[in-house]
Amino acid sequence: MTELATGRLKASPEDFVVDELPAYGPSGSGEHLWLAIRKRDKNTLDAVRAIANALGADVRQAGHAGMKDKFAVTTQALTLLRPPKLDRGSFETAARQLQLDGIDITEVSWHDNKLKPGHLKGNRFDIRIRDVKLTDANLAMATLRKCGQEGVPNFYGDQRFGREGDNAARALAWLRGEERGPRDMRQRQFLFSALQSHVFNRVLQARIDDGTWNMPIEGDLLKKHETGGLFTCVDVEADRARALTGELSPTGPMFGTKMRSADGGAKTLEDAIIQRELGENFPLTETSKWGEGTRRILRMWVQELTVETESNDSEGPGDPSKTTVRVRFVLPKGAYATTVLASAFAFPSTLASTETPTFASEPDSDR
Repeated sequence: MTELATGRLKASPEDFVVDELPAYGPSGSGEHLWLAIRKRDKNTLDAVRAIANALGADVRQAGHAGMKDKFAVTTQALTLLRPPKLDRGSFETAARQLQLDGIDITEVSWHDNKLKPGHLKGNRFDIRIRDVKLTDANLAMATLRKCGQEGVPNFYGDQRFGREGDNAARALAWLRGEERGPRDMRQRQFLFSALQSHVFNRVLQARIDDGTWNMPIEGDLLKKHETGGLFTCVDVEADRARALTGELSPTGPMFGTKMRSADGGAKTLEDAIIQRELGENFPLTETSKWGEGTRRILRMWVQELTVETESNDSEGPGDPSKTTVRVRFVLPKGAYATTVLASAFAFPSTLASTETPTFASEPDSDR
């Protein structure tokens, strides 16, 4: 296995820039104030809470499409329901004049509905990895360019599993009745999704180990990248030819009561891993209130990828044997930038983590 390059990720918030790509813009009418914000070194939940409190809006009625990194510079949209005591003009004017540390409101409009998790196309990333050895930079860049052509395994990132990496274990203990669950309903939902993500990652790793993470096997549920349509693989040879062109990819299980199951060999593999990870007599039917289950694609496509080296001059005289690698790309919702970077770089987990809101995170909004 090729040794991965090393470097400094997130040396400053400006080294990790994320711009949300909305699924749609504001309607211009309605009772929900629509805000585009730019934040620095703040997580999404704290930023939404600060804005809502400053404007006298109910934070429980606030909406946002995605969770964005804390130690970064990020843009995203949010909505706030107009308080009954404020007329539209006063509420809008207060938002336009609002000034908060680390938060800029860049656009104000109105929308008919509350923004909900997942209501985004994806995210655009502009990332600098500093202090990369010159001898490693070219290989790392070649690896990243290959990812732009062939895709990467669509793992959930470490941040999905909490600061201590134990969210899946906590969820399993709670759901099996071995420990008390969290009181916060959002935290329960997030813990369940962490367990789903853990099982998915195990299935994906098994498919990597047998060389089929991007190639259909008999019984696979395949997803068409362009339309999102799902169908069962019955002609392995023909579907593998389509996978090679990037038309489709296999999917893996996000287990739940209404998840569509694979068939044949794919089902055998998935069922064995689900059984191993969840154990005997797992109360599946009791989990429907936290998530009904779905399929997640095993291969992530990295779009509009560019990679280059930059001088370290902005940081003053440095080690001439090292450089900065700048990577720019677009990911669909649900994909993690750190998963792309991990194909070429090794970072300490503390540097690779992103969102750290009050209770670790909220149900995945597919950033």
